[in-house]
Amino acid sequence: MIDVQQVRVDIRRLTIGDLSAIERIEQRVYPTPWSRSMFAGELAKPSSVSLGAFDENGVLTGYLIVSRYVDAWHVMNIAVDTEARRAGVASRLLDTLFELTAGDSRRGYTLEVRVSNRAAIALYERFGFTTSGVRRGYYTDNREDARIMWKDPIGEASIEGADGA
Repeated sequence: MIDVQQVRVDIRRLTIGDLSAIERIEQRVYPTPWSRSMFAGELAKPSSVSLGAFDENGVLTGYLIVSRYVDAWHVMNIAVDTEARRAGVASRLLDTLFELTAGDSRRGYTLEVRVSNRAAIALYERFGFTTSGVRRGYYTDNREDARIMWKDPIGEASIEGADGA
């Protein structure tokens, strides 16, 4: 979708067995990390898409958690470990999400991002997200506002068998 320096990673669906690796990254990159039970709940939901990026040694370098709602795919959590940042891991995760969900004309994509997170906002804008609003005081650690971003549905499926249901 976009031209970035790509790191060699294998993208696959996350499982309960990945929880410890997810937690390690989550603790390093977020001031208010999700709990283990929050991740376990999302991994168990049939309506979620949970993807991990694994390096050549099988080590988790990033992940994406997305919940399916009636009219949107909600990007709930995306994180890349500090050592793997700026190498295209988040882009690969987003590309894979869009490939898996393409053709679902009923659902666009939405997310919230800290208004101060310029790097993430720029990434999302490169993928076609636009600002659709603000959630005042959204983040509990410092009451920072969140920018609500939206991307329209993608027209046709590019992976055989993606049902988007």
